[in-house]
Amino acid sequence: EVQLQASGGGSVQAGGSLRLSCAASGLTFDDYAIAWFRQAPGKERERVACLSETDGTTEYTDSVKGRFAISSDNAKNMVYLQMNNLKPEDTAVYYCAAPSYYYCADYADDYDYWGQGTQVTVSS
Repeated sequence: EVQLQASGGGSVQAGGSLRLSCAASGLTFDDYAIAWFRQAPGKERERVACLSETDGTTEYTDSVKGRFAISSDNAKNMVYLQMNNLKPEDTAVYYCAAPSYYYCADYADDYDYWGQGTQVTVSS
């Protein structure tokens, strides 16, 4: 059984940093891509970053390029999202998710496994 558990959210001021963690079980990153999504109130869930170890690729939505970094620790089966220079518009609930395949998919509907969300609040 695949399980994902996200943690690390919190409240920071604009310009600050947070690191989100996702503990994965029941899958290996060789077989599954792993992504971070976020959902702000009244908005659709959007993919923020995705990592495919099989493809050797990372993908980011334009608004976080240069500020966020997705990484993995295979030994611990953990995935991280380092978020720097946070902005108020980054405020959202963040989720880690995995599709049932090794490549990154664009849309939430393509992902079969989800962790619970972790709230990130950035104040100006």
